[in-house]
Amino acid sequence: MKHLSWPNIIAAAVLLIAAAFVASGILRWAVVDATWSGTADTCRANAGACWVFVREKIGFIVFGLYPREARWQAIASSILIVVPAVISLIPRFWSSSLIFVWTGCLALAIMFMLGEFGTVPVDTSQWGGLPLTLLLSIVGFAGAFPAGLMLAFGRRSRMGLVRVMSTAFIEVFRGVPLIAVLYFGTLLFPLMLPGGSSIDKLLRTQVAVILFVAAYIAEIVRAGLASVPKGQSEAANALGLHWWQMQRAIILPQALRAVIPAFVTLGIGIFLDTTLVTVIGLFDFLNTARTAATDANWLGFYTEGYVVVAVIYFIVSYGLSRYSLWLEDYLRPAERA
Repeated sequence: MKHLSWPNIIAAAVLLIAAAFVASGILRWAVVDATWSGTADTCRANAGACWVFVREKIGFIVFGLYPREARWQAIASSILIVVPAVISLIPRFWSSSLIFVWTGCLALAIMFMLGEFGTVPVDTSQWGGLPLTLLLSIVGFAGAFPAGLMLAFGRRSRMGLVRVMSTAFIEVFRGVPLIAVLYFGTLLFPLMLPGGSSIDKLLRTQVAVILFVAAYIAEIVRAGLASVPKGQSEAANALGLHWWQMQRAIILPQALRAVIPAFVTLGIGIFLDTTLVTVIGLFDFLNTARTAATDANWLGFYTEGYVVVAVIYFIVSYGLSRYSLWLEDYLRPAERA
């Protein structure tokens, strides 16, 4: 067979040998020569990974500067942030009731992080680690989704002013990198406020993420709307459906189904791009791993912390990509049958 020609066989063999060489090196560093107990001096005496560092610093890597005695609040808050996101991934729960689930869970999550209900008060400047990453990414995407829908409809509107304003917003935020939006929201925007007034830094960052993501969601939705045949809207008009009834029951379901891969890709990108908040002084998950290795007793053990963070990022990203494939198949009942 043509695909079993000698050049292909040789190329495959070379790739397998290279993969085996790299895998053996990683295995030797991560397991065989690794240090699983002892002190920093023990780690420095060995050539392998220092998992003792991860064991000693895992609390800081996950929670950042959040007070040790109040970490249960951060755990509760993280659960409350993740729960509505997981529920929203299950098609059987797709309904308008999700709005109340999101609102209630996010309100409770923020109150837990702040230390309400008689718990330990924690200022937003101490929020960090994985809970902060989840907050910025999940709330950023959830808050941007309705805004993105409105912008997509606005860009397709027949009202000139609405169309121009929506288009200008989308093009401005899509034309600059996220780091520029973060700089503007956290460094330049406060200078425009009246003297003596201020807005919490984390709140400004969250709003900046929402606005940035909304512009991309708007273009994704607009592409989905454009993919729906014009005959669908004409048939809906013939049935006497109002504009919103037509969009909710006929147009939007088809449009959103067509752009599921784009939504998942954007969600993964936002989850990973939250690492950019490091440049404005927030301790996200990646930054806490880097900062943990600046401890004088554990100076230099960056790799182990980065490996832990990379594994978490990979699990989430890979899980979302597999979910995307499953959802695409689930929403094609005729093909599945």
